[in-house]
Amino acid sequence: MKIEVRLIDKREANIIKNLYPLYLYDLSGHYDRIPNVHGIYEDSDDYRTLNDQYEVQNIWWEKTGVLFPYLILVDGIPAGFILIATPPHCNKGIDYFVNEFFLIQSLRGKGIAESAAKVVFDQLKGNWELFTNPLEKNIAGQKFWRKTISNYTNGIYTEINGETFDGYKTIFRFNNSEK
Repeated sequence: MKIEVRLIDKREANIIKNLYPLYLYDLSGHYDRIPNVHGIYEDSDDYRTLNDQYEVQNIWWEKTGVLFPYLILVDGIPAGFILIATPPHCNKGIDYFVNEFFLIQSLRGKGIAESAAKVVFDQLKGNWELFTNPLEKNIAGQKFWRKTISNYTNGIYTEINGETFDGYKTIFRFNNSEK
């Protein structure tokens, strides 16, 4: 299996936008969410179509050098994405924030996601932060991040549960400046 992770520009934005509803559907199981009245996984009924949702995502291709949309490909086929934010879109003292991370279900458990995360971590050096759902429904996600970050940092990272701008989360932080 050939794994490729690459930063994409707006010419390929549609690929991540096409995968995004699958990501939101996955999250719905972690948070007991249902779609809005139009069948879209969004908090507001203002989103009537997937196209409405796509428009909101354009920010990822409008702030080059600040927001980093990475596409994960497996054997040349889109398989997921990693959306990385930098200041001012992350907490003070944080250089890189894993805003969204997704791999299609059929490819999970094969080391692809960990390999993809490592590629992105290696490209961007500094203080990292990411949040994940601390609830029992997300044990797999918690284990994934714990294992991935521990392997990447040789166990040198912090993990706490606490309040974030996105509610109560498990928060992971590490620095890879010396790597």
